[in-house]
Amino acid sequence: MHSIELLSPARDLQCGLEAIRHGADAVYIGGPQFGARAAAGNSVEDIAALCDFAHLFHAKVYVTLNTILWDNELPEVEALIGALYRVGVDALIVQDLALLKLDLPPIALHASTQMDNCTPEKAQWLEAAGFRQIVLARETSIAQTRRIAEAVSVPLEAFVHGALCVSYSGRCYASQHCFGRSANRGRCAQFCRLAFDLEDAAGRKLLKDQHLLSLRDMNRTDVLEEMMDAGVRSFKIEGRLKDVEYVKNVTAWYRRALDRILERRSDDYVRTSYGRSELSFTPDVSRSFNRGFTDYFAHGRTAQPIHAFHSPKATGPEVGRVERVERRAFLFRPLSPDTPPLTAGDGLCFLGPDGKLEGFRVNKVEGHRVFPAKMPALSPGTVLHRSLDFAFHLQLSKPTAQRTLAAQLCLREVDGGYELTMTDETGTAASLRFDYPHEEARSPQREALVRQLSKLGDTVWRAEGVDIQTEGERFLPASVVAQWRREVCERLREQHRATYHRDTPAPLRPERLAALTPQHVDFTGNVANRLARDFYLEHGAQEVDAAFELEMPRGQQVVMTCRHCIRHALGRCLKTHPKEAEPLFLRLPDGRRFPLRFDCRRCVMEVLTDTPKHTPLQH
Repeated sequence: MHSIELLSPARDLQCGLEAIRHGADAVYIGGPQFGARAAAGNSVEDIAALCDFAHLFHAKVYVTLNTILWDNELPEVEALIGALYRVGVDALIVQDLALLKLDLPPIALHASTQMDNCTPEKAQWLEAAGFRQIVLARETSIAQTRRIAEAVSVPLEAFVHGALCVSYSGRCYASQHCFGRSANRGRCAQFCRLAFDLEDAAGRKLLKDQHLLSLRDMNRTDVLEEMMDAGVRSFKIEGRLKDVEYVKNVTAWYRRALDRILERRSDDYVRTSYGRSELSFTPDVSRSFNRGFTDYFAHGRTAQPIHAFHSPKATGPEVGRVERVERRAFLFRPLSPDTPPLTAGDGLCFLGPDGKLEGFRVNKVEGHRVFPAKMPALSPGTVLHRSLDFAFHLQLSKPTAQRTLAAQLCLREVDGGYELTMTDETGTAASLRFDYPHEEARSPQREALVRQLSKLGDTVWRAEGVDIQTEGERFLPASVVAQWRREVCERLREQHRATYHRDTPAPLRPERLAALTPQHVDFTGNVANRLARDFYLEHGAQEVDAAFELEMPRGQQVVMTCRHCIRHALGRCLKTHPKEAEPLFLRLPDGRRFPLRFDCRRCVMEVLTDTPKHTPLQH
């Protein structure tokens, strides 16, 4: 049987706790620094609290330390990893190979998607280097995933939902090149969400002021089982900058989707954590922030659109059309009878005549008459999308889930007192002996004892069986039994801490590694310190270039490598329109112009530097 993990994001401790409550088998969270989302850092103390809660359910906590590192940061990183290990972190998601040479505790390392993991050869290299789990590039198709899974024995982790980077992660240098803010250092300026003009070689505008590199959001709900059968073992939700309502809804949605598969395929797959999540709402990912959805090359390039040229902002699902426009209101026709009604506070949006996304807030709703806070330029027939579902947001802002472990309790009479044992579904058990006189009761007491011992509402356990083993009816005050119950629960919690087991580091395989290491590691290897450079040289490399952030290579360079293709999006793929092979350029409003190169053999589009430079940067 294969273990299947649902991996959810956590911007902070609250998000992490709610991810676990709503069904995550694992959570990934940024540490105090060195994570690829610099704005999502967390203290070691908060991470310790998250580990303590998650481990009760045998859920895991992964910390992202997936930036490239400068030499002067290595001692601090080493100390931080020691602190994270001591508070119970299960694994680190990393990019920099220097970590393979630091003096670290026995903590598992996962290869971040920032390491550009999209081929069987790269996966084999990472396994030989000692990585315990490999995070695949978002662009990886199900067929490619299968080939990678067949080439390695370590688990594969793959994204299933959330925002998409248009460039292969780890190979995007546009933010560093244009703004001095490195995506590999967690400070991406989101070059891909900017508006561009598309120009030909003569400077003629083919498209004006369009978000030509902005993609929809990933949603692979419909291909989860295919991914599972192809070899994916960890299903990852993107969103370490998302709010807690988003984490609740999307986690619960994928928990239900995966559970439906696991119930049917129980002979093949098993969940990695324990516990049952009871929800007070119906999950629906279309009602959380999204730019429209795509399965993003799950089956290769298809006719399904992956881009969102009109806006990088949330659009949400279509909810209906404008039927008639009045001076301060409009009549609304819902998309279907099942469409949740519009409410005050909703955010609605539509495409204006210029193809740009426009939005407004709903101030009041009377039947099908909608009063905007400020009347937009609507016309009959305008399609409306709900970008903010206010009622759903309010519902999710309240407590919405409780996750519990099934437990069996046994109260047994022993010499001089009683013994209370509690065992939960993880197999963890705790027993306590209490000295107390055996006092015969005048009336039946078993039901009262069962009822008192079952009161576990303020804990993570729920009683699914209570066994009373006494010689006849015994009188025990409710306050005494309640105190015993609290004490055995605390002892069981301590037993969880004492018996929880973490993954251990994978072994380094030097001979295998040497056979797979390239002779020349160029700047896309993202080598930013001496230890990462030494690792490559010690295992077969002859030449190792510095990272783009340290020294921009001479000549024109590729700053983005994209599966997204503007030509294909416009219906002008060179495979079907070879006569339209004229050069194309992206132009920013400030005049900078970026050539596009189309590699039809590999089916990728490359964005090149606007002005070749050789600029060493000081750190």
